[in-house]
Parts: sequence; C-alpha cells; structure tokens
Amino acid sequence: MTVPLSPVLAELAQYPFTRLDEWKADAAARGIDLIDFGMGDPREVTPAFIREALLASVDAVSSYPRATGLPELRTAIAGWIERRFGVSVDGDEIVPTLGSKEAIFSFAQVASPGAVAIPEPAYPVYERGALFAGDRVITVPLREDMSWLPDLDAFDAWDDIALFWVCYPNNPTGAVAPLEFYEELAERARAHNFILCSDEAYSELWFDEPPVSALQVSDRSHVVVFNTLSKRSSMTGYRSGFVCAPRGIVTALRSFRPTVGTAPQEFVQRASIAAWSDEGHVEDVRALYRRKRDTLLPAFEAAGFRLAGSTATFYLWLAAGGPSEEVARMLLDRGIVVAPGSFFGPAGEGYIRVALVPTQAECEKAAAIVRSIR
Repeated sequence: MTVPLSPVLAELAQYPFTRLDEWKADAAARGIDLIDFGMGDPREVTPAFIREALLASVDAVSSYPRATGLPELRTAIAGWIERRFGVSVDGDEIVPTLGSKEAIFSFAQVASPGAVAIPEPAYPVYERGALFAGDRVITVPLREDMSWLPDLDAFDAWDDIALFWVCYPNNPTGAVAPLEFYEELAERARAHNFILCSDEAYSELWFDEPPVSALQVSDRSHVVVFNTLSKRSSMTGYRSGFVCAPRGIVTALRSFRPTVGTAPQEFVQRASIAAWSDEGHVEDVRALYRRKRDTLLPAFEAAGFRLAGSTATFYLWLAAGGPSEEVARMLLDRGIVVAPGSFFGPAGEGYIRVALVPTQAECEKAAAIVRSIR
C-alpha cells in the first residue's frame, strides 16, 4: 500500500547534511577516526550563568508558553539591538522564536503569495520553506568576484517576488554585506512591495569589524530580521531566537504561530534574557573561533586550498581545487569531515566549507593531517 505524502516532500532531494551523516557512518564503519567540521553546530560549553538562569526558572507547574513571548525577553532583545546596532525598536516589533530555523522555514506561509528569491550558495531552509508554502523559487547567484553579494542590477523579477532572502554574515561563504547594500535592497523592497528577509544568525561571530544589520537601514518598513542565540552564545540546543519586524508583520506572526505551537519554553526564555544581556561571554566565543581559525587556515593553505571568503562566521570557505564532493571524500578518507560546497547549490561547486566547531585540540590534530595531504 502506498501512503499518500506531500508531493513537495516527495520531490525534494535528500537534505544534504543527511547525506553527510551517511558518509560519516560509512567512514566510521571502515575504522576511520573522524574530526567533524561538517555541521555548523558549536560544541563550546554554554556559559554557566545561562545554564543557572534556566535551572532557576524551571517551575514545579509548567504552562503553555505564549506566542508573544515574555515581555522581559522582548525588552532584553530590544536593548541588545540598540546597544549593538544603535537602532531603537519596541518590544512590539519582536517575536521570540525556537531558534531562527523554524521561523525562517515558516515565514513564507505568513507572507503574501509570490515567488521567493533565494541566494545561491545558501542554507537550504530558505528554499524548502518556500516550496512547502507553494511558492516559486528564483535563485540569485552569489559570486566570489562580487564579494559573495547578489548582483541586484542583474535581477529582473522584482515585481514577481514576495520575499528576497539574504544572509550576512553569510553561510556558507563567511562574507559580510555593507550597509549600502541593505539600503539599496530595502529601497527596491519598498518600490516593488516585497519583504527583505535578513538572516543574521552569525552577526556576532566576526574577525575584523562588527558586521552591520539590515535593521540599520533608514526605512525598515519592508525589512524583517532573524537572529538567534545558537551561535552567539553556544546555545544551539536551547532553540532560542527572534524575529524583528514591522508591527503589521508581527501581528500576523502572533496570529499564525499559536497554530503551529512554536513558542519557546518559558525557562528557555528566561535563560535567553541572561544571554542577550551579557557581552563578555560573546567576546570569549569570538576569541575561541579566532584561535581555531589561526590554527587551521595556514594548514589548508599549505595543502593547496585557497581562502575564498570567511571574513566572519565560524566557517572557512575554501576553493577546493577540484569537484566539491570528490575533495570532501578525499578529506573524509583522512578523517577530516567537511561540507562540499555543492551541498549549498550549484554555485557552491568547487568549494568546501569547514565549520570551526571541534575543540582546539582536535583542530590542532586536524591541521597536522591536512598539512600532510599535498
């Protein structure tokens, strides 16, 4: 008997990182000890003060959390936005979310129907969320010679789209965007009545200068920003993030989200208040990733790989010198797990992504292995 399933689900290609898991299982079965730079899942310890705030907030009686989120959390997020970006927002412009992934995936279901512009290479969830919402996807290539920014003048479907997704600092390339880029795209959003959706999950992981935010544009009427504590505060398992949007969009989200039950647990929200209110631990996190980068990048360069981005985030985006999957498999056979650039779309072919998430000791071991390759 054939069980009827969503045709979108049936037609989607396998989620790329599921394939990576299969590769790792095969390598482990062959007796290869693996150091995993494939997934962007931080393995740093969540700071003690955040864990303590969570534990102190677990009540004997639990209640369903509300989609609006705790007022104290929305106030803490608004305070962080003002301190970090110099932008004053109101708590009524913020919706707490289960990290940013679920909010990104479901946002196309809330927006008006229309095509969705997706950068490429990119995080796969933008496309998958659009497809499950029944929208047409239009890919917008990012190229190394354009500093991994989309060529807005070459895009000709402005009147067809409901959403235009961007992600800076960028996953997978590690590139950053200047404020002028956001201003131009926000102006086009107003002129053509679409929403500029900015995924800023890596805004706090940088090496030279703090990246800007789409929240800093002069007119935010068509701008929606997504952020999360996952990377900033090593809280991936807590699933805590937010959407910042104009009030009309926030009202729509508050109407939609109770239906799908995606409000963060109250004890997680209270831990999140502590996290958004502190910057010292974030400085420590940046220092950890800088040290790992300084350990691994010279080893990859000595082995013939070329840095092709990566001015921010905890990723090394490297020109592979050959087909992405072939190079990733070669490294896997030596115990080094990386993500092929092709996993992020055809424009990622010829590159690999290295997530700086293993321990410092593992990074040092991996550097020695990489140096021996070529």
